[in-house]
Amino acid sequence: MAGRKRKILGIAERPRLVVYRSIKYIHAQLIDDTKGHVLMGMTNNSKVVGGALKDAKTRVEQSYSLGKKFAEEAKKKNISNIVFDRNGYIFQGRIKAFAEGAREGGLDF
Repeated sequence: MAGRKRKILGIAERPRLVVYRSIKYIHAQLIDDTKGHVLMGMTNNSKVVGGALKDAKTRVEQSYSLGKKFAEEAKKKNISNIVFDRNGYIFQGRIKAFAEGAREGGLDF
């Protein structure tokens, strides 16, 4: 099975939360793979997040705050159960901080 990539699928009842990180930013999207629709997306440089990240000094703190804000917005859309797709990144640093923030915000994965 070496060399094969497992596909994580999200459905309408449990969408996939995919996280992408660049050097400066972290991006997150909720995706319903059965329909191929993006339900919501957020990044730490968007205007929606705004003041939530001003208190965070480091990128790890910003990722944690973004995870909490993302969970709050998902709860407004009645989404609480998700499948977490770390997009091949190791579960540490900013990815882990984002996941912890999302869990504290109320998402279940």
